[in-house]
Amino acid sequence: MLVDEFDVVVIGGGHAGIEASLASARMGAKTVLFVLNADTIGQMSCNPAIGGIAKGIVVREIDALGGEMGKAIDHTGIQFKMLNTRKGKAVWSPRAQADKRLYREYMKRACENQENLHIKQDEVVDILVEDGRVVAVKTKLGIEYKTKAVVVATGTFLEGTIYIGDKTFPAGRAWEPHSTGLVEFYRRHGFPLVRFKTGTPARLDKRTIDFSSLEPAPGDDPPPKFSFWTEPVCTYWFEKGKKQTLCWITYTTPKTHEIIRKNLHRTALYGGLIKGIGPRYCPSIEDKVVKFADKDRHTVFLEPEGWDTIEIYPNGLSTSLPEELQWELYRSIPGLEKVELIRPAYAIEYDVVPPTELYPTLETKKIRGLFHAGNLNGTTGYEEAAGQGILAGINAALRAFGKEPIYLRRDESYIGIMVDDLVTKGVMEPYRLFTSRSEYRLQLRQDNAPLRLSHLGYNLGLLTEEQYKLVKELQREIERWTEFYKTQRVSVAIGSDVKSYTPSQLLTAECSIEDLKNFGFEVPEHPYVKEEVEIQLKYEPYIEREKKLNERLKKLEDISLKGVDYYKVPGLTNEAREKLGKFNPLTVGQAARIDGITPATITALLAYLGKLD
Repeated sequence: MLVDEFDVVVIGGGHAGIEASLASARMGAKTVLFVLNADTIGQMSCNPAIGGIAKGIVVREIDALGGEMGKAIDHTGIQFKMLNTRKGKAVWSPRAQADKRLYREYMKRACENQENLHIKQDEVVDILVEDGRVVAVKTKLGIEYKTKAVVVATGTFLEGTIYIGDKTFPAGRAWEPHSTGLVEFYRRHGFPLVRFKTGTPARLDKRTIDFSSLEPAPGDDPPPKFSFWTEPVCTYWFEKGKKQTLCWITYTTPKTHEIIRKNLHRTALYGGLIKGIGPRYCPSIEDKVVKFADKDRHTVFLEPEGWDTIEIYPNGLSTSLPEELQWELYRSIPGLEKVELIRPAYAIEYDVVPPTELYPTLETKKIRGLFHAGNLNGTTGYEEAAGQGILAGINAALRAFGKEPIYLRRDESYIGIMVDDLVTKGVMEPYRLFTSRSEYRLQLRQDNAPLRLSHLGYNLGLLTEEQYKLVKELQREIERWTEFYKTQRVSVAIGSDVKSYTPSQLLTAECSIEDLKNFGFEVPEHPYVKEEVEIQLKYEPYIEREKKLNERLKKLEDISLKGVDYYKVPGLTNEAREKLGKFNPLTVGQAARIDGITPATITALLAYLGKLD
């Protein structure tokens, strides 16, 4: 029974689905968000935290494009830190602990109040396709909704299975129903499905923890924020003195490791129940004990799940041991000798569609108008999911409007790096983003996301004219001060010698922009302008070196492969033709990153296209 028509359908109310549906609706597309439970939109299934290495940069990129995650964590965060501050600013990244109830309520409210966005509590069990394109979705209640584009963001719910020791039951999160109907859709249309695995620790009763023996871990003051538009506007720092909570640090012990080694056969992972591939960079404690047998302890962060809850998240203690052994394991750790478990730890297996089935726009190659985002693509983390979600939502709306889709290049965003990695290389294990994955680290910093991406957010209708005007004014000020510091000179006495220097030459690791006042120079008043001018001038020689190294790569990114018949390209091996045909890269640059594509293949493509220098 057909009851309504939407431009865009989004399936799943997690972090990918939220950003996808908000972006689509804000672009003017009539959008519907299907969720299994309308009360769990924005639920933080694992650690209630946003950001981290590279991840924090992604959140700021989402914000620069007009997304919601940065605003949400700024309004609901309970502790904020800037990570990697002992290293250069190119790899700094903000992280914040959230009040998970407030975060969920914020995101639900953002979706409920968004014009053009409708929320429906029902399960989509089928996607209807005609002539290779999406035309409708069908729900568990037997209702059909006509549509022009669908974003599937099912997280860990697609055929999700929970494991607690030898106990197993179907669920998308502990004790929540999983999604089954879409599995048949994917099989029917020839999509491969693979099983991935992740997990979460137990939740602990704060009242039963002895904090007197633990190391406190406070937030930063001033604390970093994620959204350029949270007060104070046009800066990435809150005012000093913001109320924050404490976290605490403890460690596993030899006794902890002994309990695990003796009971490995009783874990779902090593007992053989779980067949899915787990995350290398967020392993269970049993994985750590086995793979790092030489370590006599592992760090555990005890992180509150909110202002008004007794639940504590023990970051680093994910396990799939039976619940009775979990009690023994947790109580072997200093400070937790009498701890009570509120919720047991568990592992979860779920279905993933290999992201090599996608274009860099996140649209599937098999079906026009079908987009994937989040864990379904084999990624881990709220931030990676949200970054894919906003891109998928943008392109779903553009598809519905009959406009050309966009894709983000590797040299303009970490979202672009992540998506390019996924669609050209695929995933052998759950994917996690790191700054080390980028060849453009010095250009893609956490501080300059608005300067890189706000033009795109504005052109898509996701940022207001006033917001974009503010960014452009700041950009002009940054350029003016940068030019001023490159051209003005001052004489400086070093011993008996007197030499002439520009302010940009004086800026070193030891000399900050504030120190220029000692040489008689003014400094910018606006905090963001001052920070950007200092970073740009200090990093300029290194950025220029990075740009030169990547110039050839960037040229390849600009050479389109649209419409190329690889069987007509002289000099290609059959293997190269098969791989290029399978992955269908949009540019020569993307083709160069496909495993097994040789320099000779790229030369042949360039010669065929008349682009060989």
